[in-house]
Amino acid sequence: MLITNLLEIKTMTELSIVDYFVILEAVGIIATLAVMLYYSRKQMKELSKNIESNILSDLDSKLHNLMEIAISKPEMMEIFDKKQTQSPEQACAVYALNVFAYAFHMRQRGILKEDEWYGWVRTISEVFSKGSISDHWKNSEVETRFNPKFQSFINNEILQENKQKEVK
Repeated sequence: MLITNLLEIKTMTELSIVDYFVILEAVGIIATLAVMLYYSRKQMKELSKNIESNILSDLDSKLHNLMEIAISKPEMMEIFDKKQTQSPEQACAVYALNVFAYAFHMRQRGILKEDEWYGWVRTISEVFSKGSISDHWKNSEVETRFNPKFQSFINNEILQENKQKEVK
């Protein structure tokens, strides 16, 4: 009886070549759907990143226009803060810091590549070491206008690097 049961199982599991093709076709369809799902999710993430980058770029452009007004007419800063008057140098320093912060945020989002970012780091470091922008940065009101991660980058990387260069 055991032998007949084994023979029945063996005959039940035998598949024709057509059955194998049907199974392979089903597996191929499922694999194709999985690959399509993977790449469509990846593309959606990129699209989301591009939309967000365009929004940030648009906001930066608007900030750029406001800063141009502030540099050309520092007395217009009264619109943003009645108690603050800003010198043209301070307005220019804040504008430069905004440009640096924008580059920093684009680096964080992965839009700036490594070599481009290193160029920005060298530029920022050079401006902080040669110019008076560090004096404006140390003004507590200027520093607190920026994102804490950007503040940390300037304080811990740029200013520390410049201090080490001065010591040498």
